[in-house]
Amino acid sequence: MGLFDRLKQGLTRTAQQIAERFDELVRTSDTPEQRTRTIDPDTLDGLEEVLLMADVGVAASQQIVDAVAARPRQGESLRQLVREEILRILTAAATPPVQPATPPRVVLIVGVNGTGKTTTVGKLANQLKREGQAPLICAADTFRAAAVDQLQVWADRAGVDIVRANEGSDPAAVVFDAITAGRSRGRDVVLVDTAGRLHTRSNLMQELEKIRRIASREVPGAPHETLLVLDATVGQNALVQAREFMGVAGVTGIVLTKLDGTAKGGMAVAIAHDLKLPIRYVGVGEGIDDLLPFDPAGYADALFQEKW
Repeated sequence: MGLFDRLKQGLTRTAQQIAERFDELVRTSDTPEQRTRTIDPDTLDGLEEVLLMADVGVAASQQIVDAVAARPRQGESLRQLVREEILRILTAAATPPVQPATPPRVVLIVGVNGTGKTTTVGKLANQLKREGQAPLICAADTFRAAAVDQLQVWADRAGVDIVRANEGSDPAAVVFDAITAGRSRGRDVVLVDTAGRLHTRSNLMQELEKIRRIASREVPGAPHETLLVLDATVGQNALVQAREFMGVAGVTGIVLTKLDGTAKGGMAVAIAHDLKLPIRYVGVGEGIDDLLPFDPAGYADALFQEKW
């Protein structure tokens, strides 16, 4: 399947929920593409409920409803109006990743345990390799038992080099070794898998700050990206996690995982609206190829894949 088809498949549960609830909200004319009900206050209230159920979030849902209410329809269906407003929010948060003058580009992967952080590193390495880049994985999670072994499995699947150390080693030292190896081997990107952490764990946050210092000392501007991995199935709680990490970890982008296992795919809209952070990748399955680059237009189309 192409990228859009895979994204569409991953968002099926969210799209079905939206379609079912929207069908309760409006009635169709003889032409399925047209909607005959006017946009009255009851319709707007119902629309807000549809968006909230998809975890678009309170603030983003209100903005969409207000924008739809203020726009003349001019032959557009309610579906088209909502899609355009969602695309506007997603596009506003989209920014290109920083590219260093000289490689390697250093990318930190952060998040709490259970979000799919380590598997995301392996999938991202695979994705970058498919794009023609030469990534190297750094196993800087030296605390969790079997974390390095798990990452080794993903590195082998992707056919990508990994720099690892013994359990309990200093993570910053492993990052130093990985950057040195990446430079000597001519690698384009060093992907750093960090230990799962909570913002309240001061020792882990200090460790992360040390990693950042080492990276910046070795490569100007590093880390060039800090990606926070969020689990879409936890809904609005992911926003709470993101806000906490933004204040202490210098997050520059989001990876939204497990979209295929939830009807809360509207989370991407809430993230873009509330956090003003770009979503770099979305996870739509457990396979190594199931991490997709985020495309705002493709995402908006996939949310509205049903003809509602």
